Amino acid sequence: MVQQYQSPLRVYKYPFELVMAAYERRFPTCPHVPDLLDSTITEDEESEDKSFHTVVRRCKINVEAPYLVKKIVGVDCVYFIQKNMLNRRERVLEIDAYNESFATRVIINEKCRYFVHPENADWTCFEQNASLDIKNFFGFENTVEKIGMKQYSQTVAKGKEIIEFYIKQLADEGITHIPIWVPPDSPGNGEVENGLTSSENSNDLQLGASASNLISPQNGATNNKHSGGKSVQFQLEADYIQRYLGELTVLQESRLVQLRTWVAELLKGKVPNDTTLLRFLRARDFNVEKAREMLSHSLVWRKKYQVDKILSEYELPKVVVDYFPGGWHHQDKVGRPLYILRLGQMDVKGLLKSIGEEGLLKLTLHVCEEGLRQMDEATRVLGKPISTWTLLVDLEGLNMRHLWRPGIKALLRIIEIVEANYPETMGRVLIIRAPRVFPILWTLVSTFIDENTRTKFLFYGGNDYLQPNGGLIDYIPESVVPDFLGGPCKTKVHEGGLIPKSLYLPDPTWMDKEGGLSQDSLYHSATLGKGQVHEVLVDNEDPGSVLTWDFDVVRQDVAFTVYRTSVPIQEIANHNHTNSLQKSHSFSESEQHHRSVIEKTWKENQDYYKVEPTLVCHDGESTQGSHVMAYCGTYILQWKFYCGHQHDLIDTFTSHKAQIMYFYEKLRSADYRSVGSMTSLQSGHSGFSALSTRSLASSCPSR
Repeated sequence: MVQQYQSPLRVYKYPFELVMAAYERRFPTCPHVPDLLDSTITEDEESEDKSFHTVVRRCKINVEAPYLVKKIVGVDCVYFIQKNMLNRRERVLEIDAYNESFATRVIINEKCRYFVHPENADWTCFEQNASLDIKNFFGFENTVEKIGMKQYSQTVAKGKEIIEFYIKQLADEGITHIPIWVPPDSPGNGEVENGLTSSENSNDLQLGASASNLISPQNGATNNKHSGGKSVQFQLEADYIQRYLGELTVLQESRLVQLRTWVAELLKGKVPNDTTLLRFLRARDFNVEKAREMLSHSLVWRKKYQVDKILSEYELPKVVVDYFPGGWHHQDKVGRPLYILRLGQMDVKGLLKSIGEEGLLKLTLHVCEEGLRQMDEATRVLGKPISTWTLLVDLEGLNMRHLWRPGIKALLRIIEIVEANYPETMGRVLIIRAPRVFPILWTLVSTFIDENTRTKFLFYGGNDYLQPNGGLIDYIPESVVPDFLGGPCKTKVHEGGLIPKSLYLPDPTWMDKEGGLSQDSLYHSATLGKGQVHEVLVDNEDPGSVLTWDFDVVRQDVAFTVYRTSVPIQEIANHNHTNSLQKSHSFSESEQHHRSVIEKTWKENQDYYKVEPTLVCHDGESTQGSHVMAYCGTYILQWKFYCGHQHDLIDTFTSHKAQIMYFYEKLRSADYRSVGSMTSLQSGHSGFSALSTRSLASSCPSR
């Protein structure tokens, strides 16, 4: 497979002719390139008017390879052929280099070009790319590839340094300007001059314009052409990378240039900025093909859903403004935008019922797009690349109502969309005040979070999040810690709270137009008359597993209880109950006899046990809960029609029946108690505070 490498554009703030004079001093040897042992000119041709000069050199290069490889191959050095073609008329130098040694086994090609800056005639640009094709090399193909990449990286890293060194050497000799070539019969054909020209004096004033002239921070591209007529579209300038993107290895720079070139050729118009391209590359470990595929899907998605218009056109619904407990709040210690989410105070069910799943998704995308905007602003203000933001999640108040199944389903869908379209935007996730129910939530959602993102999670148990070492202030300035966390800073983040049902959408998302359950609903439905019960049987052979439930009382009142039998119920005659591990469809009234499986002859605390106290739930109420199934046996979720003090009224209107919609799920003990997924989030930072094995185990108390 051919490996391609392409370096970013480099700019020398000196005229082309001066750069050429510095370049010639690299030969026959250069102290800055000790691997270049010698170079011999084999061809030297110059046109009559001296406008075109071709030089071919045979270069002897030391091989930085393991001793064993050198011994087997039988060489200590290799030879390369370098052909330089200087066009003084067009002010362009093109360099082609290829390996002479082992040419039948390894093919190395390198192309470089010096040319005049398209926006400033007193500056010189340099671009470089190479390819490596290893056909066969005595079984050392991987080693040769690494050696080749190392050699290329060293050349790129030292290239600018070498030119700068020799330009200074020229200046020390009094050579600060070399006139541009002109035809021999033209006037003004002058000698080498001393002293700085007026254009060179202006270099310092134009220094800050290099990135903006050649490469816009918005799109990292230019559509200009150099005087030789060859396009320099979509090149990345090294100083721009340092300023807006940060430290990148030579290979990473090369992959970024390759992806940008592909995107520019494909779109023929607006191109995602380089920060975006870099995030997609990082998400795919700098594999250009995988990053390109991921980016392609994302660009189609953005266009289809008009994501680029969200910041300008989306207006927060009033219910979000009044009840959504999240918002932006200053920056963390490294300048990343900080977003606070008081998840424990969020009415997940109310929010989903009032704005719907699509509304919640649009709200999330608005946050993500605003995060991108704030990162760009932080980069501009701070003068350093800020490409991620920090999320602080306060879980105080988190309970089983947050595990409402449609809410979890919506959350997983949103996570999937965000991971696919906003990769590598999360710099740090700080989880504080996690209650005992949190491991259940984490079990449900963690597998949907990208592994790279999971490594950025930090957990703080209890109230130790403000401790001097290892607390929030390791990442957030103490002056901006929110007041509701014990800090001095006021925040605009709403406290949340239950959303009034008057703000709910007319039709719940899980209901069809006739008021019944939609076909893709996760919920079951049951109707109960006076004296009737509805039960779900859950056989348990996994002590420590967790049984969770969530139900809504659609009308009338019901009493809810959880029982456990001392031995599993295998078959119950004359009853048509459903094993929760095998069935998932809704029950019709005709399929049930509304009788309890608990026989009248059974004795409580001997044949069966009440493991959860009876809870009376009224019309319109929602209930969520969980129970750790500490024993083997059959667990019974039981709903019973509740009369209360309205016996006579119920007798009169016997057609009034209770209706419930419910969901239940069994979580394996291995999933719930496993701390492997939690400890895998630990980072190398000393400030990490994770939920311990003991706290995880104690979060599942048997009742």
